[in-house]
Amino acid sequence: MGGFGRYLAAALAARFASEGMGMAVVLLAVERTGSAAHGAFVLTAWLAPHVLAAPLAGTAAARARRPRLFYAGALAGFTLAVAALSALLGRAPVPVVLAVAVLGGTCGPVVTGGLSSLVAGLLPEGPARDRAYGWDASTYNAAAVTAPAAVSVVGAVLSAGPAMAVLAGSAALAALLAASLPYADPGAGRSPGGPRAGLGAGLAALWRVRELRAITSATTLAFVGIGSLTTTSVLLAIGLGSPGAGGVLMTAFAAGALAGSLTLGRMTGVAPGRLARWGMAGTGVALAAAAFTPSVALTAAAFAVAGYCDGPLLTATLRIRSENAPAEVRPQVFTLGAGLKITAASTGAALVGLAAAAPPWTLLLGIAVLQLAAAALHALVAGRGPVPAEEVTEPSAGSATAPAGPRNSGAP
Repeated sequence: MGGFGRYLAAALAARFASEGMGMAVVLLAVERTGSAAHGAFVLTAWLAPHVLAAPLAGTAAARARRPRLFYAGALAGFTLAVAALSALLGRAPVPVVLAVAVLGGTCGPVVTGGLSSLVAGLLPEGPARDRAYGWDASTYNAAAVTAPAAVSVVGAVLSAGPAMAVLAGSAALAALLAASLPYADPGAGRSPGGPRAGLGAGLAALWRVRELRAITSATTLAFVGIGSLTTTSVLLAIGLGSPGAGGVLMTAFAAGALAGSLTLGRMTGVAPGRLARWGMAGTGVALAAAAFTPSVALTAAAFAVAGYCDGPLLTATLRIRSENAPAEVRPQVFTLGAGLKITAASTGAALVGLAAAAPPWTLLLGIAVLQLAAAALHALVAGRGPVPAEEVTEPSAGSATAPAGPRNSGAP
């Protein structure tokens, strides 16, 4: 298996473990304590550190003299946290369990954006790398489809404890594969004798480089809606007279996203900024249609179309980050972008909880409006004429940045 093949296997194994945690933690809490709320608190502790840990993880990755040790070590820490939670949840004092969840959550940015930042070092610039980001995005969607299903099956056949053990085993496999990857020279792309990127350098790049600012602000807004989609799908299914069909709707969305990332996400001839806008707009239109469908079958079909449109958004996002982030802050850009999206999704979940008494179709329509607003926001931020000179940063090593400055990924 080549370097990129091993990377894909590591990314899929790590993200499988990450995607399964939400369901596994809640199932284990219900099984051992009888309280789903207990699981929700643990899951909140698991997710909360993402946005705070993201700049720290990105800086550590960029400065690591031995990146192999950093990435394998972070994934090993993730593994230990999953295994510890499977043993402690419902048995140890709550503060201890929450502390373990927080420590495990600090490894989350490496599992998401941190791993994706390695793709640029595994493949040369060009269509091959662009396609590679499509495959990388598909690991998120494949994990989103398979992990909850696997947790549910193992939990039903055995119990929630073994389901958590499966996730820990998957994370351990990811750590082993990460240790076998080829890593670029950590000094590559850095100016000789130049200062190392500071803790705020990634955030500065996200703001100063217009393409990064556009995609980050747009996807963060879009994920406020996506984060509320799971709860909304359950409420929508109840409203349609099929209380158990919420999972069917989300599976349809995830399956559509996987198909979209493997097809539309591989359209390397389309500028990633345009692909991102199309994806968000298409997702919004499909979800708006789903708000008015009269049956679960038609709603699931609309969710699948929405997922298909959402699939290439992550591919486009990864390409934009890789092409426009300076090499010395690339890990920070990837981890910060992922952390902001996760935080936005958490915010959306909280908001829909507060509005749960509203008619479900209005909630879904609100999510659709957020996707359309995100597409419009991206067009507004990315499409304003030439890039000002002060926004042009040093090109990243091996990126698709032209000598005169970053390519305008959002150009029409």
